[in-house]
Amino acid sequence: MEGTVVAVVVVAVFLLLVLKSGMRVVNQVERGVVFRWGKALPSHRQPGITFLIPFADRMRKVNVQVVTMPVPTQEGITKDNVSVKVDAVVYFRVTDPLRAAIEVQDYVFAVGQVAQSSLRSIIGKSDLDDLLTDRERLHEGLALMIDSPAAAWGIHIDRVEIKDVQLPESLKRSMSRQAEAERERRARVITADGEFQAAQQLANASRIMSDTPEAMQLRLLQTVVEVAAEKNSTLVMPFPVELLRYFDRAAQHIGADLTKSVPPQPSRPARQPSEPQPAQEPQPAQEAQQAPESADQP
Repeated sequence: MEGTVVAVVVVAVFLLLVLKSGMRVVNQVERGVVFRWGKALPSHRQPGITFLIPFADRMRKVNVQVVTMPVPTQEGITKDNVSVKVDAVVYFRVTDPLRAAIEVQDYVFAVGQVAQSSLRSIIGKSDLDDLLTDRERLHEGLALMIDSPAAAWGIHIDRVEIKDVQLPESLKRSMSRQAEAERERRARVITADGEFQAAQQLANASRIMSDTPEAMQLRLLQTVVEVAAEKNSTLVMPFPVELLRYFDRAAQHIGADLTKSVPPQPSRPARQPSEPQPAQEPQPAQEAQQAPESADQP
C-alpha cells in the first residue's frame, strides 16, 4: 500500500515537472511561433499562458510593436548634380509573425538595409528643390520602395520621413543670396503696388475736390487740426486760395457796375487835312498891351 502511494506521488511530481517544462508565457506585445520537430505550426500562439510538448516543441517570440529605426546618413548626388547628405527614419511593425520568423533571418537588419538603398535611390531620382520643399511626395515614394520587399516578410511600413538634408556651404551661401534677392524683389513690387494704389486714390480725391471746392477747405481744416494736436511746432495758416478768388470775382463785379453807371463821351470827328484852318483872332488883353508900346515910340 505504501509502495503504491509513493509511486503515485512520484508520477504526480513527474507530471508537474513535465507540465512546468512545457509551460510558456507570451506577453501582450509578442506573438509565439511554435516549431514542432523543426517544422513551424501554421498558427502562432496568442498572448497568455501556452503549453508546449516537452522535447518536441520550440517557441520563438516575435515582437509586434512599432519599431522606430533611424536610417544612417546617406550621401548622394541629386538629379541636378548637387551633392547632399540625407538621413531619415522608418516606422514599421510586424503584421505576420510566422513570415517574419521564417522568411527572413533578421527582419530589423533587413529593413534597415532596404531603407538605406532606397534612400540613396530616391536622392538620385529627385532634384534639390524636391528634397527641400516637396518632401511629402518623397516620403510616399520612399515608403513604397521599402514596403515592396518588406510585405513578403510579413512587415508593414507605417511611415518614412526625411529628417535632414545637409547641403554644401557654398550652395548655402548661393541659396541665401537668391532668397535675399527674391525678398528684395517682392518688397519693391509691394512698394510699387502701394504707390500705384495711393496715386489712384489721390486722383479720385482730386476729381471729387474739383467738383466740390468746399472739400478742399474741409481738408485744409482737418490738416490744421492734425498738426495742432502735436503742440510742438509753429503753425502758419496759409491764406485760402478760394477766398482770394472770391475777392477777385467781387472786384470784377463792382468794376462792371461802375462802367455801366458812367455815360459815354461823344467822340469828336477828325479833321480832314485838305480843309483850311480858320485864322485865330487876337485876344483883347494882348491888344491892350501892344497899344502903350506904340505910344512910347517917337
